[in-house]
Amino acid sequence: MKPNDKARIFSSAVVWVLILANAIFVGTWVMSFSLVNGQNTTQQMDNATGKQTLRGMATVSFYATDIQAAKKWYSELLGIEPYFTRPNPENPAYTEYRIGDYQHELGIIDSRYAPKNATSGLGGEIVYWHVDDVTSTFEKLLAMGAKEYEPIINRGADFITASVVDPFGNILGIMNNPHYLEILELTKR
Repeated sequence: MKPNDKARIFSSAVVWVLILANAIFVGTWVMSFSLVNGQNTTQQMDNATGKQTLRGMATVSFYATDIQAAKKWYSELLGIEPYFTRPNPENPAYTEYRIGDYQHELGIIDSRYAPKNATSGLGGEIVYWHVDDVTSTFEKLLAMGAKEYEPIINRGADFITASVVDPFGNILGIMNNPHYLEILELTKR
């Protein structure tokens, strides 16, 4: 090997190390700082730990007195079977689906295991799941026996929401959410 060859190999290696270091820096920077709707946004961090307090939805839990019927209903709605069931599929106390672009978890729990201070009836919180077509999804839910909780509402800027009460007494929100689509697009890059 000639001295010139060694210099060229060394120079190429240095260039690749600089490219890699830049990619790592830029990747890390993009993860903690992003542009949404043309505005700089940073993740809110806990001052004491330097970490985000709420990092993302992990599991939404619904309760049902007839968990087998709920399992059948949600399997039909989602077009998939649960990936996890305990203690066993024939006699479930808990069944769980992974759904959507981020594989969020939807758990159905036998009502016997609800927290002791849980109230009966509808609660005030609504988790809205992004759907591609609010109208057709809303119509499908109603056709499957869900009851309207809140009609389809155009909230402006392409935010459209609706919610139903499933046959087991849980509020299921659906929406078109442009922010969800923006973040989804950013994660694909």
